Amino acid sequence: MTVSYYTIGKDGSAEHLIQKSRFIGYAKRTETEAAAQEFIREIKKKHHNATHNCSAYLIGEFDQIQKANDDGEPGGTAGIPMLEVLKKRKLKNVTVVVTRYFGGVKLGAGGLIRAYSSTTSLVLDTIGIVKRQVMQKYEIKADYSLLGFLQNEIKNSEFHLHHIDYESKVVLSVFVESGKEESFNKWMVNLTNDQVLITAGDKIYAEIKINQ
Repeated sequence: MTVSYYTIGKDGSAEHLIQKSRFIGYAKRTETEAAAQEFIREIKKKHHNATHNCSAYLIGEFDQIQKANDDGEPGGTAGIPMLEVLKKRKLKNVTVVVTRYFGGVKLGAGGLIRAYSSTTSLVLDTIGIVKRQVMQKYEIKADYSLLGFLQNEIKNSEFHLHHIDYESKVVLSVFVESGKEESFNKWMVNLTNDQVLITAGDKIYAEIKINQ
């Protein structure tokens, strides 16, 4: 289980015009090569009359699967530049397809590389990047008199308040980054003078929005 990695926050698309050609970028989170290829087929079917549907994907914990396809553009001017954007942003399990409707103006090799790179960056910027981080879930059971204090302290800490359940006592669910469990337990005990019940739950992937 990788401690953390970057990927897209959601599936989505974005488009712009470059020298009269219409470039539409699509991105989808794909955890297998079969899912990546299915997504590419879907976009090609949707834009079957487009001039090109170029693609790139990066899959696996160690980027074991890397593919790029120029779909008729001059070799190395579309798929590889798209893949390089994914690598530069250190993304995992992402497939990008850029559809082009030719507008009558030839861009040349350099222009094509810039167009496919910029369209890939545009769709990634539009839908957003997240950091998937392995987190230890904790439940903090406390008296209601401590609720406001705990909310404020956790909000201003490095830990993440997930949600609150209102039962006979208040129960705060908190996510703690893997490796910081001992630090969290000591902090919570000292913070509350050991007046709360701390219960460890499962380890899960939590997603944190970031700016790249």
